[in-house]
Amino acid sequence: MIVSFHPCFGADKYIICAGRKPDDNDLAAIKAADAVILSQGCDEALYKMASKNCSNIFPDYEARFKYPGKIGQIHLFRETNVLHPKSVTFERVDYLPENLPFDFPFVFKFDWGGEGDAVFLITSPEKFKDAVQKALNFERAGHAGFLIQEYIPSQNRSLRVVVIGQKFISYWRIQNNAEEFCTSLARGAVLDFDADPDLQEAAVSSAKHFCKMTGINLAGFDFLFSSEVNIKEPLFLEINYFFGRKGLGGSEKYYQILESEIKKWIESLKLNEGK
Repeated sequence: MIVSFHPCFGADKYIICAGRKPDDNDLAAIKAADAVILSQGCDEALYKMASKNCSNIFPDYEARFKYPGKIGQIHLFRETNVLHPKSVTFERVDYLPENLPFDFPFVFKFDWGGEGDAVFLITSPEKFKDAVQKALNFERAGHAGFLIQEYIPSQNRSLRVVVIGQKFISYWRIQNNAEEFCTSLARGAVLDFDADPDLQEAAVSSAKHFCKMTGINLAGFDFLFSSEVNIKEPLFLEINYFFGRKGLGGSEKYYQILESEIKKWIESLKLNEGK
């Protein structure tokens, strides 16, 4: 029996869990299931219930919940020994050292946020002071944690590699506004599917290897390539478990791919063999 908690994927048993905590009925369904399909917005409580009581779960969110936020991702990059910009993480402002770990410019990131809303290019002591004050304000509101990261000159572009099941899709996001630091589409970046196919191939290869190590099978990886080195190697920047769909052809196309990959995943389980 296949149990689906995903609003767009039908199965033998379909359950809506959005807006509530999982209960005993959900647990009973999971225990009886051969496989469980979860939504992209699945919370930790439901994921833990599913992963503890069923051996076949899609998507695999172990890494997402074990290494939460941008700080958690840095720890994951270190543990898996993948290339990424040098980073120093801080749980609180008062942990900052007197001497900054990087020269200007560098990047300041809060532990949360997407579309570049919580990422800042720090080019001066004044801008750093402003960022620290924002961090203090967030701490007072109960939201703590940030990191400082080396700035990687990358010709105002980043490469997004999306993994959906066993399918990998890559495209550049290019920022043509010289005054804008972020390369997200929400900040005006444009898509390019064709530029530097060799670099795209290298990043996809890195993403595939990383997914084999971590089990991640639904996420958008952001990569940078330094424009100041001769040998172009992909640097892991972030993992986005919620990602935009414009580069995938829109939501309808995304759900077509997702449904196809989930069905392939179910087939790979060979649940009917031996019955």
